[in-house]
Amino acid sequence: MIDLAGKCALVTGGSRGIGAATVLLLAESGADVVLGYRARAVDAERVAAEARALGVRAVAVAADIATSNGADDLVRGAVAELGALDLFVGNAGIWPVEEEDVTQISDARWRHTMAQNVDSMFYTTRAAARVLRDHGRIVLVSSTAGQRGEAFHSDYGASKGAMISFVKSLAPELARRDITINSVAPGWVDTEMCDVPYADGGRERIAATIPLGRVADARDIAGPIVFLCSALARHITGEIVNVNGGSVLCG
Repeated sequence: MIDLAGKCALVTGGSRGIGAATVLLLAESGADVVLGYRARAVDAERVAAEARALGVRAVAVAADIATSNGADDLVRGAVAELGALDLFVGNAGIWPVEEEDVTQISDARWRHTMAQNVDSMFYTTRAAARVLRDHGRIVLVSSTAGQRGEAFHSDYGASKGAMISFVKSLAPELARRDITINSVAPGWVDTEMCDVPYADGGRERIAATIPLGRVADARDIAGPIVFLCSALARHITGEIVNVNGGSVLCG
């Protein structure tokens, strides 16, 4: 059993999907949690209530982390609520549903994807690194698309590839404070974000391409995230942990 009692965590994108599953698994492991969200207040409050029912402190905080000020406010709010910060999980992000080749992607779509996936990651990680206690943990949620690319979603693939390079760049910087930073790279996951490709038998067709024969659920991704937050992973930093059922095999 992973024991995170006494640890203070912040999870972005915590109102649903992988973020919500991570909040609850951190709470099960004993960590106090602030979950950041942008618009889904009802869902965020429900997740926070479920975490509190597990016997920890848990608070939902609204913020627009695609702005520097919003990210700073979220991190300050987390410290104000919990008293300190030990663990930061950067999970918030978007996946543009529409398939568009590079000749079709508009300036607006490109900028929106980069703002939500790259700018928010940079702003929140920078703010968290400034206040994270020594021996802290940072885990950023990337994607297989950042490793192999994703045709007709090149904006998304580029944003997640940037995250992977960011993690590898920060690992030696933060090691001076014994802070580790890693990324979990999911493949297909059973979340609301994938409702469109899963429709009309799409989920079954996708599952058939995965060696393990199934689409991951959100807790399958939360498990490795929480492991990387624990003392069991204290000598792992700058790594990309693939959680994709064997569909993308890369070192």
